[in-house]
Amino acid sequence: MFKFGYVAVLGKPNAGKSTLINRLVGEKVAIVSSKPQTTRENIVGVANGKNFQIAFLDTPGIHKTSSFLDKFMMKNVRSAKSGADVILYLLDASKEVDESEIQSIQKMKSDGLNVVVAKSKCDKKNKNDFLADIEFSSETGENLDKLVEIIVQKLPKAKAPLFAEDEFTDKPTKFFVAEYLREATLKVLNQEIPHGIAVEIISFKDGHVVNIEADIVCSKASHKGIIIGKGGQTLKKIGTMARKSIEDFLGKKSNLKIFVKVEENWQNNPNKLTALGYN
Repeated sequence: MFKFGYVAVLGKPNAGKSTLINRLVGEKVAIVSSKPQTTRENIVGVANGKNFQIAFLDTPGIHKTSSFLDKFMMKNVRSAKSGADVILYLLDASKEVDESEIQSIQKMKSDGLNVVVAKSKCDKKNKNDFLADIEFSSETGENLDKLVEIIVQKLPKAKAPLFAEDEFTDKPTKFFVAEYLREATLKVLNQEIPHGIAVEIISFKDGHVVNIEADIVCSKASHKGIIIGKGGQTLKKIGTMARKSIEDFLGKKSNLKIFVKVEENWQNNPNKLTALGYN
């Protein structure tokens, strides 16, 4: 008996959603950083097993909205939740569970949604005693097989996989190029600037060597100098880190030209959000 289904992975920022999906899929389909709200839109990551195929939906961390970008992110969460066969709600075992999470889980269950509650980071110090279906660690691999078994049990029957065996995501190549550049920026910059940046691919020319031109869009003029750094050193560091991830993904060399562009308050500009793919 074969099973297939969409599994929406929900939880607060930094609950470990992207890390888990990358581990189960076996490919880097979602960028990861210590900054909250790293994931901005739903990303499908496909995991295959002997008698199943799971299309995981990585979603933005659940948070209060204050900008059009925030509203876009929360719209993605609602969309993933409504279209999923199973909801996998992650609780960070290293942090206390707040009342809003408990209420959210109870509401989904009372609405008849197929919910699996799992505690991530069980290798860290446990600060909560909320009863979950399973505890796991993406870092050590503890209980990941059992987590998959629980999910598969709840999936609907299917005649065949929806995705080809070599497909691991639904996103195009340029999406990942932009995300890897944004990930490098998140990791290099320690200030609050990362939440005010986006990446726009201006040119992508594939060949023996891939030639890429991209803009790092920031929301304040004062941020531009910080991103570039003294003598361009910070931007160079971002580019070096991003290029490695891009070349690992593409399997070929790349020329990456990065420019820093100021678009004040772009997070609240519907036209700019659409141009950046947030629509």
